[in-house]
Amino acid sequence: MNVLDKIVSRKIEEVAEAKQKISVAELALSESFSLKPLVFKDFLLDENRTGIIAEFKRRSPSKGLINGVVTVEEVTQAYSMAGASALSVLTDKDFFGGEPIDLLKARAVNQIPILRKDFIIDEYQILEAKSWGADIILLIASILTPMQIADFGKLAQSLGLNVLLEVHDLAELERSVCPHLNAIGVNNRNLGDFTVNIQTSFDLADKIPNDFLKISESAIDNPTVIKELRAVGYNGFLIGENFMKTPNPGSAIKEFVSQL
Repeated sequence: MNVLDKIVSRKIEEVAEAKQKISVAELALSESFSLKPLVFKDFLLDENRTGIIAEFKRRSPSKGLINGVVTVEEVTQAYSMAGASALSVLTDKDFFGGEPIDLLKARAVNQIPILRKDFIIDEYQILEAKSWGADIILLIASILTPMQIADFGKLAQSLGLNVLLEVHDLAELERSVCPHLNAIGVNNRNLGDFTVNIQTSFDLADKIPNDFLKISESAIDNPTVIKELRAVGYNGFLIGENFMKTPNPGSAIKEFVSQL
């Protein structure tokens, strides 16, 4: 089993446990469930913002502990102040050290869109995301069938959520594109062995239909790369470890943005 298989296997157990604890009816009663999600596109294309989707991530399977000291409130607020267009908050506990409360805390102190970054394999998780105050959900093509992607995307959009589809290669892109998406992200990290290659984004740039926002994810470690990605049509840039691996992620993004 590679890491992704292990994550999905554990996720199936997790979702079953969550359903036992909190019913769908209870999720729908949460305060956040009635909030109108922010429109991802409005913030991503806002000229006063950077296109950066800045991530709060404590650890990862490939790097181990990245940052266990900073708080989600201080980091996400600093990201927003520095001009991030959206936030990405990990809610996977076992592999990334995330918690649902992280998303709730980020929502309470920010007015820009928030992505629930997790491995969605069940409609229940989409309802969870809505109940925790997320604006965007992530669908990973390599762990879902084309029918699941269409069904999950349709459900999410019916709730007002924005849908980001993540692909790793042309085959995933071609089989997964459907009308129920808002953005397509190219992950430059291979989730099987966690190697990264920014070239993946350049190779797929003109293969993504222009109906969707184009996002490049992972391996973006300097402002020059963003300028090059913009030139080939990308609107958004998901950056996680580059900021989180520093003692002060807020200062790191500020410095990064000053070079843009």
